[in-house]
Amino acid sequence: MMDGFVAEQPPLVQLASGSAHDRGLQRGRAGGERLSAGWSTYAGLFSAGGIDAARVREEALASLAAVEAWDPDLADEMRGTAAGSGLTEWQVSALNARTEILSLAGGQRPGECSTVISTIPGQVFSAQTWDWHEELSASWHLQSVSHPGGSFVGLTEFGILAKIGVNNHGVGVHLNVLGHREDAPGAVPVHLAAAQVLYRAHTLDEALDLLLAAPVRTSSSISVVTPQGARMVELSPAGPQVVGHGYGNYLLHTNHFLSDKPAAGERVELYQPDSGQRLELLSRRCRNHFDPTGPTDLVPYLCSRPGDGADLCCVPAAGARFGDRWRTLATALIHPETALLQVSPGAPTEAGSGTWQQLTARP
Repeated sequence: MMDGFVAEQPPLVQLASGSAHDRGLQRGRAGGERLSAGWSTYAGLFSAGGIDAARVREEALASLAAVEAWDPDLADEMRGTAAGSGLTEWQVSALNARTEILSLAGGQRPGECSTVISTIPGQVFSAQTWDWHEELSASWHLQSVSHPGGSFVGLTEFGILAKIGVNNHGVGVHLNVLGHREDAPGAVPVHLAAAQVLYRAHTLDEALDLLLAAPVRTSSSISVVTPQGARMVELSPAGPQVVGHGYGNYLLHTNHFLSDKPAAGERVELYQPDSGQRLELLSRRCRNHFDPTGPTDLVPYLCSRPGDGADLCCVPAAGARFGDRWRTLATALIHPETALLQVSPGAPTEAGSGTWQQLTARP
């Protein structure tokens, strides 16, 4: 990018075992120094947000207990990750619950992720920018996971079981963080709600059932894309809400609630006016759509440059301090019909024929 930042291609971590604990061991060992460095960065972010180490440990252990009661296999995988990495179980739990723990931090957050989904029958596919802290630009990876129920591929951070991805049944997920005044840590992390969908869902309806039943207490939108169609589930303390309407042939999400009930309790100061500006820019582009035929056709929708009226591509402000250095770390595309994930490091403005890595969840 123009500020001199160079996005590096992420490594691929391959996990295969019939045992959740063994998959965790593989995950922890593969993470190596990058996993340890990622934890150190998050420990710093928690501290910078005014969350002391004792509180982080307390909430991480509460989250691990909530996951154990909800989905023991995911808890076993986290425990295996700790054993394989040398981190403690509560530290790995804190990584997976980083969204929830960071909800305790004060202050504003600049722009985050933007998601575009084509919902044309027979042409369901999607694209997302993943914006996060620049200091974590080397702390994420691609993954290919094989387990007794199937397989999935995805993009995630070292130590975190899942984020963006698609499974062999063509069920894919995207994440957009939201903010509600009653958000609280100590429950099931949104990243593990996404992981459960990738592990277990065979259809759109099954994915929705899993998300609607997930005991989540911190807000995010999880978008589900499948050959049968797409929906967005807004999770929050106000209860899950399904967003099925959109903008013509598109579903769009940035970082504010689209459902009235959770919107009444929204922490507007976190993402506005930026989130609304990004949604408006995306909706204008969709109103003038050019009938995309595949996920790569959505990439121009997510590009932004000076004068566009919104920052879909995130670059840290000059002199931004630790915790405020937001950067578009990756652009991810999902084609559910072929169970294909495509990822280009950095912003969509940097994507080209030589930057995309492709993974399929089907052998």
